[in-house]
Amino acid sequence: MAKIEQEDKLNLAPKKFNMWIFVFTSFMFFAALTSGFIVYSGGTGHALGMKLPSAFIYSTIAIVVSSITMQLASKAARELQFAKQRLLLGITIALGVAFFVIQIYAWSYMVNQMGVYFTNPNASQSFVYVFTGMHLLHILAGILLLANTMWGSYSGIPQVKNLFRMQMSSIFWHFVDIIWIYLYVFLLLNQQ
Repeated sequence: MAKIEQEDKLNLAPKKFNMWIFVFTSFMFFAALTSGFIVYSGGTGHALGMKLPSAFIYSTIAIVVSSITMQLASKAARELQFAKQRLLLGITIALGVAFFVIQIYAWSYMVNQMGVYFTNPNASQSFVYVFTGMHLLHILAGILLLANTMWGSYSGIPQVKNLFRMQMSSIFWHFVDIIWIYLYVFLLLNQQ
């Protein structure tokens, strides 16, 4: 049994490395997007020219709390508290869905209340849709990864694989949290 677990750990190590490569390339992608905004706004003198919807504050709270529940779910998995792990994973998924819904609401608010469209004479405002849209794709991927991790905990996979899935999910979920905070602060500093 111990030999099988050791082989599993060795087989899973390259997958973890691939996750770190994906996280790094995604970070570089978002850095490139914000650099593009800086170049555009620096060259034309346009900042966002708008205040961000307050919904972004609520989505930020949701994703920060979801990182806390993700960390607690990881701790529960390490302590073999599977019911607690599943509950906290469920809460994390629910907070991820709440983040997604709040972001869509913010887009709706920007269009209907502020008159800010994706195709806008001030292209700086279009960057808000690009930043949040690309981030929402990562959130969707994270929700699917979390759901897969939760499914694995219900299907009785070996503990080494359960912990591996938790590690992979944690790495990715904390990454999308950090990226959102980066994007939100960046947008706050460039509003109006």
